[in-house]
Amino acid sequence: MERAEKQEFVTSFNAELADTGVVVVAHYAGLSVAQMTALRSSVRDAGGSVKVAKNRLVKLALKGTDLEHISDLLQGPTVLVYSDDPVAAPKAAVDFAKANDKLEILGGALGTTNLSPEGVKSLATMPSLDELRAKLVGMIQTPASRIAQVVNAPAGQVARVFGAYAKKDEAA
Repeated sequence: MERAEKQEFVTSFNAELADTGVVVVAHYAGLSVAQMTALRSSVRDAGGSVKVAKNRLVKLALKGTDLEHISDLLQGPTVLVYSDDPVAAPKAAVDFAKANDKLEILGGALGTTNLSPEGVKSLATMPSLDELRAKLVGMIQTPASRIAQVVNAPAGQVARVFGAYAKKDEAA
């Protein structure tokens, strides 16, 4: 890699990291090409990215971003797993690390917050943004479906519901 290519890499990676929500740093020594491809694929499916680069260049790219404090984790053969979604990258990395013991999670960063390996694992257990949205939609739809059931119920069932509420109010 020539000097100009290195400068271009540092500039582009700096811009990419500035817009990143979370970064996970891990050692990948001993992973085969097929395993590394599987890691990249699983992270990409989760909405994240994987980058393997010289630590010195990554440290230069981290300068001026909120993630600059993770520079001390960049020692040895490291891989960066990152995404905009604060849960996607940690979840993909932790799931892959469970299946492949050669991927060792060193830590990471969530904005300006430094994450230990345990912090990354606990972040991975949280539901993703899409899962939270699905739960919210489900919670909103539930009352509407119950109202529709009551409206569509035969008159006798509606009368029983009103009777049950009347008895409940008398008891209270």
